[in-house]
Order: sequence, then C-alpha cells, then structure tokens
Amino acid sequence: MSRPPLPPFNPESAAQKVRMAEDAWNSRDPARVALAYSGNSRWRNRTEFLQGRPAIEAFLQRKWARELDYRLVKELWACHDNRIAVRFAYEWHDDNGQWFRSYGNENWEFDDEGLMRLRIASINDLPIEEPDRKFHWPQGRRPDDHPSLSELGL
Repeated sequence: MSRPPLPPFNPESAAQKVRMAEDAWNSRDPARVALAYSGNSRWRNRTEFLQGRPAIEAFLQRKWARELDYRLVKELWACHDNRIAVRFAYEWHDDNGQWFRSYGNENWEFDDEGLMRLRIASINDLPIEEPDRKFHWPQGRRPDDHPSLSELGL
C-alpha cells in the first residue's frame, strides 16, 4: 500500500502530507488515521510507547473518548529526505467541561511507500477558558480559510 506524497519530501509535498494527517486526525476515526502508519510503526506519545497499527488504533480510541470536541491544526516546521517535523495545537475539553489547548511538536519518519514508520510526539496541555478557544469550526476538516498556527500567534 502506498500513501503519496512519497519521500524524498520538498516543502510543498511535506506541507501536503501534514495537511492530510491533520484532516485524518480531525476525522477522529482511529481506523482511518492508523492507515497512514506502517504495520510496525513505532510511536512515542507523551509517556506511551506504541508499536503497530492495532496499538495505534486502540490508543486513538482511548484518546478521543477522553478528549472531547477535539479540533487540531498542524503546521510544517521542516523537512528533509524522508523526515518531516511538525508543530501543532489542538483544543478539547474533558467530561467536566474544562477546556485545554495542547501544544506540541512531532518528528515523523517515512518508509519508501509514504507510510509513517516512526512518530515522536512531545505535548504540553494548557487549561483554557471556553471564551479563549480559537478553533470553532464544525467537527471534521478544518476549513481552508481558517488561520494557521502562525497566523493565530500560537
């Protein structure tokens, strides 16, 4: 299975890959998201270390059961050969109604088929008040005219 764009990446193809990942994550469909990763993909996400699509799917199911009304924006930071660096922010609330903005950076490494074989994520959570939210689009894909992280000053 091939997932274009394929490495080696240039700024345009890397930005396309980043937007495709953002769109998939905003779908909150664990099976759809997991298809972008190699069968033995390795992850470090906060304090969890995962390997393989089944573990990734199970992780995402737990994540989105806990992080309600999730909205994500990703932005390309850098790319070289088969690697992409991304910064991101997402907003969500817990089951008590407390809103958070989670910020982070990801380092991605891809195989020759364009599947991510390594994902290293560092993430910090900031409690915010509901009026301080910046991501208000309806559930699903971020609208093309929505400001980027840089445009929002995040």
